Amino acid sequence: MAKLIITLDGLLLSEFEIDKERITIGRNPHNDIPIDNLAISGEHAAITTVNNEFFVEDLGSTNGTLVNEQPITKHTLHHGDEIEIGKYRLKYVNVQELGSKIEAHETGAQGFEKPPILHPNQIPTMLSGEKPTSDMMAHTIPLIMPEEARRAETARLAKTAAESDLPPAEAVESHGVVQILNGPNASKELALTKTLTSLGKPGVQVAVITRRPHGYFLTHVQGDHYPTVNGQDLDAHPRQLEDHDVIELAGVKMEFYLK
Repeated sequence: MAKLIITLDGLLLSEFEIDKERITIGRNPHNDIPIDNLAISGEHAAITTVNNEFFVEDLGSTNGTLVNEQPITKHTLHHGDEIEIGKYRLKYVNVQELGSKIEAHETGAQGFEKPPILHPNQIPTMLSGEKPTSDMMAHTIPLIMPEEARRAETARLAKTAAESDLPPAEAVESHGVVQILNGPNASKELALTKTLTSLGKPGVQVAVITRRPHGYFLTHVQGDHYPTVNGQDLDAHPRQLEDHDVIELAGVKMEFYLK
């Protein structure tokens, strides 16, 4: 899913989901995103989708189109790009691209490479009772195992998981909540049921929380300063949130927890 977060002078106006191959932006009311402003041409710009890639194109407008403060004729959009049309800013957010960055960051952080296929001559070692090495533990159960060997390995992995410190299954299925801790909205809660939830003040500091099958991730989107988690500044990489983490964003403190 990709969308545009539209702001004017730091004020959030709306969010627009890019759900078809071509959308137009301009002053005329027939545009998909009509913006009634004299600085904007009747048909000012268009966003097109080709093979899961998104492009913004200036349609010969009078005042031009900028991306990340640079004038463009046609530009391939990437997560976090900011389109500028007149005084309006359209932040491009791509959940799939953001998810790829999260997975790449996780892989880099863990230092894992794609595991090789496990050959049959390795199976006796794994089933002999010998303590498995870290390389062995990185493998999933290969389909080339004989049926009885696969059943034995499945039972071993289930026993290992049960004896480990992994959270119970119901914890994985729970959903995240953010509770405001200060300011006029203190004690209010926001359920994180969407794939992507925007937080903060556009033009000042904005972050998104992305819900993925294996957890919730906080990513900085806009602003000169990064949000903090438990008093520590984020960097450009997504940060996986843990139960009861305290986030500070645009002067607002909030607690993330699983419910």
